[in-house]
Amino acid sequence: MFTISDPLAAILCCFYGLFSPRTWQHAQVLIVGAILCPGKRTVSAVLRVMGLSRERSFGKYHRVLSRAVWSSR
Repeated sequence: MFTISDPLAAILCCFYGLFSPRTWQHAQVLIVGAILCPGKRTVSAVLRVMGLSRERSFGKYHRVLSRAVWSSR
């Protein structure tokens, strides 16, 4: 797993209660990766930025986003 800096962790902790502990681990990767990702922010692009392009069970990251309706607005 990766280490999050204290300032970023302080911001992310606000969202902790919205996820189960197991899902939270994957959600953090997606959130940080989306911040770092240039261009289109797809799950595949986020995983590449986070160094997880060879992750065999990438479906677990897709499931984080497919379980509920999401909106950027």
